[in-house]
Amino acid sequence: MRPARYATPRATAMSEGGEIRIETRNLCKIFGTKAPIVRAVDNVSLAIRKGEFVSLLGPSGSGKSTVLNMIATLLPATSGEILLDGKPLTPGRPDRTVGYVYQKDTLFPWRTVQENVGYGLELAGMPVSERRRRVAAALAEVGLAEFGSFYPSSLSGGMRQRVSLLRTLIMEPQTLLMDEPFGALDTHTKLDMHRILLDLWERGRQTVVFVTHDLGEALTLSDRIILLSARPGRVKQEFSVDLPRPRDAVFLRESPAYAALFSEVWHSLGEEFVRGRTE
Repeated sequence: MRPARYATPRATAMSEGGEIRIETRNLCKIFGTKAPIVRAVDNVSLAIRKGEFVSLLGPSGSGKSTVLNMIATLLPATSGEILLDGKPLTPGRPDRTVGYVYQKDTLFPWRTVQENVGYGLELAGMPVSERRRRVAAALAEVGLAEFGSFYPSSLSGGMRQRVSLLRTLIMEPQTLLMDEPFGALDTHTKLDMHRILLDLWERGRQTVVFVTHDLGEALTLSDRIILLSARPGRVKQEFSVDLPRPRDAVFLRESPAYAALFSEVWHSLGEEFVRGRTE
């Protein structure tokens, strides 16, 4: 088994080349102002290159979503700094080049699939004809061409997540933040969503920060895995996912290289599961 890679995130990203898109420096987040307070994230420094697919992995309560929401400017950091293309981000002022996909679909139930996917384009003032063309092309790309006139209540969970993903991607974000978007799906549907996401990402090569507690999911999708410790969340370890692309979300899991890397990461992740139960 190859050794785990221990390095500061900035050193790892810079040594492998590529321009840094997202950087956090000594990021901390404390919830509460009176005892008992909760230190959710502590001294998290990481760097993510443009076009890189990075997963934040860790046990429940490790601060994965908290880190993501601070990058998204949805939460203010207690201390530390977040940079996008070298410029500091301000809480409450999201960057237009950053898209966010939530744990649960946030579709408008009163709007059809077409109207949901095209919502951002509509707000941007795109002409109706161009908007319809782009929406139709996007739906066809993920196998939903026949469902444009349907309402969300008529769709399965996986189909709704496809619509949510398209609604974000159709705005052509340079960076995609994803907070366990497939966590509620069954195994078969999740694997299908992995296939769709990989296909779309291979074409667009957005910078992706993907939060998950599913190690198999992280290995299937990522270029690199950043493992956070049990609370307070700190960067414990990084793993480079040296599995060839393009990847088949099903057959990849049958490869010896996948099994070896799964075992390596699982050992370190398992230590955090145990530590989280005993502290």
